[in-house]
Amino acid sequence: MKMSHLWLGLMLALPVPASAGPEFIARVITVHEGDRLTIHHQGRKDMVYLAEVDCPELKQPHGKQAKHATAAYIGNRDVVVRNLKQDRQGRITAEIVLQDGRLIAHELVKEGLAWVQPKQSKDQTLKDMEELARASGKGLWAETNPTPPWKWKSTKPAHQDR
Repeated sequence: MKMSHLWLGLMLALPVPASAGPEFIARVITVHEGDRLTIHHQGRKDMVYLAEVDCPELKQPHGKQAKHATAAYIGNRDVVVRNLKQDRQGRITAEIVLQDGRLIAHELVKEGLAWVQPKQSKDQTLKDMEELARASGKGLWAETNPTPPWKWKSTKPAHQDR
């Protein structure tokens, strides 16, 4: 199924709350990386990326930690999926809400296991969380000069990615 058909199907099938955009419950069935997971809902599986953040790639320092943290929070659990949309790279992104109302992206940033995507996030709270994690040397911020995944991927040959 083409991404545009998937997106259109989701938009037509889901109720749209007044301010939050489409919101629904889904089961996280696979955590591939800290910021990439597969969800199951309405009888289908979809690959979703966490909105506004970027976790280290698995082969980067802290990449496996980010994956394990995400799996510990949401692996094989029901979550609320909010603001599902397609980003500039054509990927499906969403906010993933834990059962207690916290956003998984916020938790990863606070633990120093994700960068805020500077060109995509307008969430000042998220940016402040990153600054606090950086100042306290948490996670990837314990490194002298951590390389964000978007720069790390651009320095690797294409056959080494994912």
